[in-house]
Amino acid sequence: MEEVLLRKMQEIVGWSEEEGDGVFCPGGTMSNLYSVLLARYHFFPEVKTKGMTALPRLILFTSAHSHYSVKKSAAVLGIGSENVVVVKCNDRGKMIPAELESSIITAKDQGCVPFYVNATAGTTVYGAFDPLNAIADICESHGLWLHVDAAWGGGLLMSNLHRVKLQGIERAWSVTWNPHKMMGAPLQCSAILVKKRGLLKDCNQMCAEYLFQTDKHYDTSYDTGDKTIQCGRHVDVFKLWLMWKAKGSEGFGSQVNKCLENAEHLFDKLNQRPDFELVFKSKPEHSNVCFWYIPPSLRNMPPGPERNRRLHEVAPKIKAKMMEQGMAMIGYQPLGDKVNFFRCVFSNPATQTEDVDYLLEEIASLGHDICIRIETNL
Repeated sequence: MEEVLLRKMQEIVGWSEEEGDGVFCPGGTMSNLYSVLLARYHFFPEVKTKGMTALPRLILFTSAHSHYSVKKSAAVLGIGSENVVVVKCNDRGKMIPAELESSIITAKDQGCVPFYVNATAGTTVYGAFDPLNAIADICESHGLWLHVDAAWGGGLLMSNLHRVKLQGIERAWSVTWNPHKMMGAPLQCSAILVKKRGLLKDCNQMCAEYLFQTDKHYDTSYDTGDKTIQCGRHVDVFKLWLMWKAKGSEGFGSQVNKCLENAEHLFDKLNQRPDFELVFKSKPEHSNVCFWYIPPSLRNMPPGPERNRRLHEVAPKIKAKMMEQGMAMIGYQPLGDKVNFFRCVFSNPATQTEDVDYLLEEIASLGHDICIRIETNL
């Protein structure tokens, strides 16, 4: 089942039949860690036996809006989090290719060795898609490993309508894809897909004779344990195989389309209301919709530190009340110079537009009541 589904996912990414390998991992963080591990081994195979002391100072690159697991992977693998260069993004949260190229040149000028770039297809907060083809051009020019973290955005590959947002993903050397996100598989279900066949095994195998004998009476290619970091693994593929049989690729595509329709509906509603403000004015690329609830007392207040201070307190108080009442739970966070804002993310196709409308009304009602109490006590 794992072999069949990994092959199917590689085909959807756009790799040829002669290419591709992979394994299911316990979450996207581990899948991203595999990508750094494999990239390092690909360029410096001696690291497996001699360790980091035999290597020059390695540098990897990721965007300012990328997942924290890239820095964590560098720390775990002994590369060091300080050797992760964070590349600037535009206002929409996409990596700026010119900034990446400049960062690579700077690292080389400093005597370091760039080897890996992480591009994100569906950032955690904004749901942004990095310009994959432009980044791939730069990686090819400098001979760097391109990894695409599509943990969140990979599900859009199932949609004929939205897969264009991942144009260029076929040029990646490795891809993280989490079916337990947009495809709705129960936790945990994540895959690391690797273009170069055999690299996983070469990098990770230890040839333990008490487990991985080559003279077994069956096809030992099914003994995948020696190409993973783990030995024993949970059978994460089984639920996804069953889901794929039940829904089909077309069913997954419809599911993705429905979630993004809900996001667009929420975006349109927010645009029409004076009591809410969108974090950015362009339509969402993914199902992430970011916004503030604006209390009556702040609607006519000019931008500035005092307005920001008061607005920063609004989302946490509304969320706390929502959780206490058990009516809904959506996330919030600050980002850069932006104070706390709500981030509503759709991944359940059973959600209807009526549910979205209800959510907005409840936030407005709770926010109005909470802010009146706050202002009364000032």
